[in-house]
Amino acid sequence: MKSKKNFVKYLVCMMITLVILTFVFSSSVFAKAEVNWRFAGPWTRKLENESMQLFCDLVGFYSDGRMEIKWYPAGQLGGHDEIFHSVQEGSTEMGIFTAYATIVPGGVLNGPSWTIQNYNQCAKAYDHDTGVYFNLMSDVLDEVGLHLLFIGQEGPYGIGNNVRPIKTPDDFKNLKMRVSASLGSVRTLENMGKGTGMTVATIPWVDLYNALERGVVDGCWSIWSSMVEERHMEVLKYYTALNFLWGANDVVVNQEAWDNLPEDLKKVVEKAAKIAELREYEVHRRADAEFMKTVADSGCEIYFPTKEEITLFREKSDMPSVWKDLYTPYIEKMYPGQNMTQKILDELDRIYKNF
Repeated sequence: MKSKKNFVKYLVCMMITLVILTFVFSSSVFAKAEVNWRFAGPWTRKLENESMQLFCDLVGFYSDGRMEIKWYPAGQLGGHDEIFHSVQEGSTEMGIFTAYATIVPGGVLNGPSWTIQNYNQCAKAYDHDTGVYFNLMSDVLDEVGLHLLFIGQEGPYGIGNNVRPIKTPDDFKNLKMRVSASLGSVRTLENMGKGTGMTVATIPWVDLYNALERGVVDGCWSIWSSMVEERHMEVLKYYTALNFLWGANDVVVNQEAWDNLPEDLKKVVEKAAKIAELREYEVHRRADAEFMKTVADSGCEIYFPTKEEITLFREKSDMPSVWKDLYTPYIEKMYPGQNMTQKILDELDRIYKNF
């Protein structure tokens, strides 16, 4: 009799549990949110993709299910430029991409070389309230109908190649280097290799691994996470941790979609964005040390330049001419009569010296 009672209790508990699970399942799966957005990303970067998924999860949590954002990583909704155009036209509400000048007229201003070299400097420059770069890129993206929400991290860029360790600008001799459509970064690299016989070739990021493996190019710029997660360490023999570029991607919302969002849900999205962004900073900062060890263990030789050697690369980069030719004209057009170029340079110099 006792065992029968225990069985009945067990059965009742199981039924109650089943009812609860059914309710939870039906509530989460079949209940329709008031607002449904799609969020597209082009890359297979595990850490960054996890941060974007966290953002989406937090939006659902903080909105009590009223808003759902579904994350589509790894080019599921198209390649890099396709994502930009789909968000701009509104067929996709959100996206993450690099604001290249080929797709965003003011994209040339997206992180000039030799201005940010560590995570503390990045956090300061991209602060949502006072950050010189956040405010600048908000205006740049606003011109093409996009609302800048937060920043996705890539971290510091170094130079990898398969010919020799790069310790001085002269080591670029006769190398063929892969570059992107980031005009300022290309100009910086070209200046560093000027007079050495170095050439550059624009190759899509998605094709970079094969281009290095087949010898189409000798080298490229890359980041620690890509060296590991996108396996660049397998097709590069040498890597110089030059930190001459900083990778910061823009997480954006179609402006019309943002304007139509109720104010309370805007606050939810912004709250989730700040948490996901903080996670981006910290997870990449902590992971870089592990990535360095993994790269070293892979057989790819890492070189850390001295302060004096970095100074040689900076001087060869001739950044004053790059600013004069590429950055200043657009800045002055955006902010006429405000002496904004000098204000930006002063703030970047302050950040560089203090952080």
